[in-house]
Formats: sequence, structure tokens, C-alpha cells
Amino acid sequence: MSRKLIRLTDIEDAQITAAALTDPDNLPLTDAELQQFRRGPGRPLGSEQVTLRLDTEILEQFKATGNGWQTRIIDALRD
Repeated sequence: MSRKLIRLTDIEDAQITAAALTDPDNLPLTDAELQQFRRGPGRPLGSEQVTLRLDTEILEQFKATGNGWQTRIIDALRD
């Protein structure tokens, strides 16, 4: 099954932004507010790609914990 990304037109984006600005309880975040959010689990800075064989059972246990399982493996190796 292929997923298709549907992008907003400039007009649609402007309409949505205008509607959001009319709601005083839910104003869009400013650029400064957005910058405070950190990127979630993902490729750590300063990392290097390698090939590593792990027991299937161990890998399945980490994957079963959801997104960020690679970072949790790195943390376990550090410990």
C-alpha cells in the first residue's frame, strides 16, 4: 500500500493560519517557541553507521518497545 502526501496550497495554508489566529486559546507557536522543541529519537549526532549482528530475540524485544529502539540499544551498550 502506497501512501500519498497531499500538500496544502498557499491559499489553503493562508486560510488555516487565518482561522487559527482567531482562536485566542490556541494561537500558532512562534518561531522562537518552535525552536525550544527538541527532535525526538533518531540518529544521534556524531554517530557512525556499522553492521552489527544481534540475537533475534534481543532485537525483537527492543523493537517491541516502539520508536526509538535504536537509541535504547545505544544506551544499553553504554551501560
